[in-house]
Amino acid sequence: ARSRLIAHVYVERLTSIGSDCLVYPYASLGAPAQDMSYKGEPTRLEIGDRTTIREHVTMHRGTVRGRGVTRVGSNGLFMSQSHIAHDAQVGDNVILAQSAALGGHSQIGDFVILGGLSGVHQFGRVGRHAFIGALACVVTDVIPFGSVIGNHAHLAGLNVVGLKRRGFSRERIHDLRSAYRMLFAEEGTFQERLEDVGRLFPTNEDVAEIIAFAKVDGARSLAMPND
Repeated sequence: ARSRLIAHVYVERLTSIGSDCLVYPYASLGAPAQDMSYKGEPTRLEIGDRTTIREHVTMHRGTVRGRGVTRVGSNGLFMSQSHIAHDAQVGDNVILAQSAALGGHSQIGDFVILGGLSGVHQFGRVGRHAFIGALACVVTDVIPFGSVIGNHAHLAGLNVVGLKRRGFSRERIHDLRSAYRMLFAEEGTFQERLEDVGRLFPTNEDVAEIIAFAKVDGARSLAMPND
């Protein structure tokens, strides 16, 4: 409903586009996965509501060996020439700047921003409210609220600018900063620091989200600060 395909937009079979979306010329949505395992199976691409897709963006269907569906949430902005590969799961309010790319099976949380020409490795995870700097090559998982830069990308702190823009209070950011400093200190093992942070912030939902993210046995290791 009320979505517009301006001109010269390619939409493949088994693709759904939500309401109030705007798709610019030469976007390609729902083309087959660029994966050698894909043999034409009826996999899908699902795009949420109020999504803006600029020129030459590509979003591919899933694979049977993956989730079978590539999902893109609502309220996203995907700037020209950005790419979402097969089986990626993209949250709401996500921004991919010019030529940013997501590898297959990647998981991108809500409110994540990828800078221009950055990329997330296949099977990579990026937590909610994280920021990926321009030209960053992300080969490790990025904690919620984190900010990574460089090639290969390393953790450079919290995404404080983004959190302030989204109305996080000073106290909420202060607690996140305290937890971050403790979690990535030099004393003890990382597992011990996770447990210490959990004990110090037992009721803090933001800190609990970081801890839960870090405890998942993901396909990739966790992004860490440079020494």
